[in-house]
Amino acid sequence: MPISKRTTSKFDLVLSHIQQTYNSLEASGAALMIIHNDEIAAEMYLGKHSNSLHAEPIQENSQFHVASVRKSYIGLAVAHAIYHKMIHSVDDEIIKYLPDCQQEIFKGVTIKHLLTHTHGLRKIYGTISREFALGEDWKYRRIGTELLTEIVEKATGETVAQIIQRNILEPLQLKETGWYGKPNNNLVKVLRDPHDLSWSWSSRTDGSQMNMYVSARDLAKWGYLHLKEGKINGQQIVPAKIIKMATSLQTPRLLDSSLPRNGFFWFLQDFPSPKTELGEQIPIGSYQILGYTGVALLVIPKHNLVAVRMFNRFGSPLEYDYLKDIRSFGNTIMTCLTQ
Repeated sequence: MPISKRTTSKFDLVLSHIQQTYNSLEASGAALMIIHNDEIAAEMYLGKHSNSLHAEPIQENSQFHVASVRKSYIGLAVAHAIYHKMIHSVDDEIIKYLPDCQQEIFKGVTIKHLLTHTHGLRKIYGTISREFALGEDWKYRRIGTELLTEIVEKATGETVAQIIQRNILEPLQLKETGWYGKPNNNLVKVLRDPHDLSWSWSSRTDGSQMNMYVSARDLAKWGYLHLKEGKINGQQIVPAKIIKMATSLQTPRLLDSSLPRNGFFWFLQDFPSPKTELGEQIPIGSYQILGYTGVALLVIPKHNLVAVRMFNRFGSPLEYDYLKDIRSFGNTIMTCLTQ
């Protein structure tokens, strides 16, 4: 999937922003890629794969742990299953597909609730509890992702990883994207607090775990596929309806207006919200996904733009305000576009 390159100084402010975040996060590596008007308009690679003295430098094929950015791939797998009628609707209750989830706590929970973080479920040390009534609040909990990957596999007979590999990675020849059961030289080391119990490495490569690594250029092409509604170089790789479904508003309209709005996990710019990760300057119709390692993918259809930033810090120093920083990232891009 070749994309021509014509870098200019237009996005120099964004490059400076990445450098500042890199310093604030105390990361060992970072990368940036911006595709604007169908060309690579900005590209940057900083630092090394780890803090080791002899670590490899960050380069084009360096693959970063993308953390929750993986949810955009899971969301597309769900949209694929709905489009091909293996899942009937986002409004289906999850118990229709998960016979083991017949307990009262799962009653009424729909696929849409899981996709939009409005399900109210929480899982701690294997025990599932309810934080709030269905659709009445928004909480970012991993159990929603776990249930959805299981639903996809039950409904389609394929894992999320298999669906993404067969339908997207192979046709577009994206060879720097995948779930990895063990380290290799292309994978950038994740810098983390060794006592952080939320970190884990899994040997499972079915798409259900947080062991997904992607290069900056592959993630930018993933975003570009969405920007172009599945059509690349005149070929419809993914049906446009799947992309539109995944990136259209699914959050209940009655949800408190201060809370984020989601599509199939994507954060959508519906109207300015103080708790969303999208900056107030970003136009309506844009969408973004962010990971705990600082990785982010932003798509702005109005300006024919895709922006990717990559870091390798799992979590952040106490003084770092992630919401302020990620909103500023998008706003800085908009400043470059409008100045």
